Amino acid sequence: MSRALSVASGPYAPPAPARTLTVVSADGARLHVEVHGPAGAPAVVLAHGWTCSTAFWAAQIRELARDHRVIAYDQRGHGRSPASPACTTDILADDLEAVLAQALERGEKALVVGHSMGGMTVMAAAGRARFREHTAAVLLCSTGSSRLVAESRVVPLRAGRARTWITGRILGSRAPLGPVTPLAKRVLKYGTMGAGSAPHMVEACAHIVHACPRAVRHAWAGVLAALDLDHGVRELRVPTAVVHGARDRLTPPVHARALVAALPHCVGLTELPGVGHMTPVEASDQVTGRIRELVTTYVTPDDLTSGTPGVPQQSHGTPVPQIKEGA
Repeated sequence: MSRALSVASGPYAPPAPARTLTVVSADGARLHVEVHGPAGAPAVVLAHGWTCSTAFWAAQIRELARDHRVIAYDQRGHGRSPASPACTTDILADDLEAVLAQALERGEKALVVGHSMGGMTVMAAAGRARFREHTAAVLLCSTGSSRLVAESRVVPLRAGRARTWITGRILGSRAPLGPVTPLAKRVLKYGTMGAGSAPHMVEACAHIVHACPRAVRHAWAGVLAALDLDHGVRELRVPTAVVHGARDRLTPPVHARALVAALPHCVGLTELPGVGHMTPVEASDQVTGRIRELVTTYVTPDDLTSGTPGVPQQSHGTPVPQIKEGA
C-alpha cells in the first residue's frame, strides 16, 4: 500500500520509519518491515489484522517511538508485502518468526502485539522456538481463536445457520470495495467500529482497508473462516493481556472471555466501552497505554534493571499492576 492511499496528516498518518527491512520468510516470501524509534530502546513488535497494514498502527508508532523501538510489518499480501499463493496459519507463524529473528538481536525479547489476524498470528506461533526466544509478553487486541464466522454479529440476525452462511458470504466476498465514498465509510463503520467513532478514525480505517487487494482479502477470509487455534492459546505461556471493544461485531466479547479462560498466564482483560473492532484506532490512547504498562513490566532492558527478564519489575518503588479490569 502506498502512503498516498493512507491518511496524509494527523494522528493516523503513517510516520516515516527510521529504517526499513525486507525480511525473507521460510518459503522465500518477502515481508516489508519498518523500524521506528531509538536503537537499544525496549522493543515492541506490531502485527496488524486482516485487510490492514503497518499504517493501522500509526497512532501507536507515533507515541511509542519516542522511547521504544517499534517494529511493524506488513502481513504477506498486505501493505508493501507482496502477495503469495500460500495462505495458512502456519505461514503466518513462519512470517512472524522471521520478523522476530531478523529484526531483533539474538536472545533479545520484545512485547508482541497482535490485532485481529495479527493476534491469530501470535497464537499460531505460540509453540515455535523463535517466538519463545524473542517474546517477553503479548498483547492480544480484538481477536479470537476459533468460530469467527459463527460468532460474528456483523449480520443483525439471531445466531444460527442462516446468520453464519450470510456472514461467510459477506466476509469472503470477491467484490471490489471501490473508492472510499461516504456510503463505503458508513458500511465500514457499521461492521468494524463503534457508533461513536470519530469521522477521522473512520476515514483512516477506510483508506487502509480499501487499499487491500480483493484477491488477498478473499484468500485470507477463507483461512479465518476455518480458523481453529484453540491449541495455540494453550501454548501461549508468556504473560498475555487481552483488550477488546465492547461493541465489536467482528470478534465479539465472547472471544475475549474465551481467551482469558484458556490462556495459561493471562495478566488482564481490558474492555473498552463503546469501542468496536478497530481498537488501536478507536481507542489509541488506551491501547498505547496498555502497551507501555506491559513493556515497563516485562520488557525492561538489561541495562535499566537487574531483574530477571519476563518477571514483573517495580517502578519508582511501586509495584506495577499485572491485572487491569475495565477501560
